[in-house]
Amino acid sequence: MRRSFLLAAAGLVFGGRAMAQPFTDAQRDEIVGILREALRRDPSILRDAFSALQAADERDRTEAQRGAIVAQRAALFGNAEDPVRGNPRGDVTIVEFFDVRCPYCKRLHEDMSELLNRDRNLRVVMKDIPILGPASVVASRALLAAQRQGKYTQLHDALMRSRGEPTEALIRAEAQRAGIDVPRLLREMDDPAIQRRLDANLALARALRIEGTPALVIGDLLVPGAVPLDQLERLVAEERQRPR
Repeated sequence: MRRSFLLAAAGLVFGGRAMAQPFTDAQRDEIVGILREALRRDPSILRDAFSALQAADERDRTEAQRGAIVAQRAALFGNAEDPVRGNPRGDVTIVEFFDVRCPYCKRLHEDMSELLNRDRNLRVVMKDIPILGPASVVASRALLAAQRQGKYTQLHDALMRSRGEPTEALIRAEAQRAGIDVPRLLREMDDPAIQRRLDANLALARALRIEGTPALVIGDLLVPGAVPLDQLERLVAEERQRPR
């Protein structure tokens, strides 16, 4: 009770025009003195106040992201140009935003591959967002060019499992191993249509307030970071049980 009063008092003092009748200078000084004495005796009041603010900010952020996912549902789940791993007709879809050079994306790739092996009714939509420099842009262009030859997954797997930088030499070698027409790949990497697709992916990531890679969208939930396999399975199971 005392804590609630003190926090409310702080809001009144520092909230400026929140009241129609502002405090006098003497009243403000008295309240500030009470607050200082309370914080001196129990510093946890300030910690609790910051925790409450952080929790409120996180709730607001989550709700904003859910709203953005609903607004962008067609771009997320229904773009026929997007590469798809797993079952194209799966009953649950995961949208994965990633950068080939991101080490956390490489870690997630291992768990996602195992998840797809275990769950044959799962659809994974791939959204390349090259945010880690020029080498990421080159790799993303190569992947989308490989998609035109029906080899996106093969090149994607090779680059995600590679420990080296995705240089042009590495891309050439992995593309050749995957049975890709390399001269055609190199030509089509420079097609402006491929850059437009990457730009659209980046704009979509901004609309969802994605701040890094990897990031997953499952249903109306945005999941940041490299999620371990057991958590992935739980999230998919929860989405599968949701009423349609």
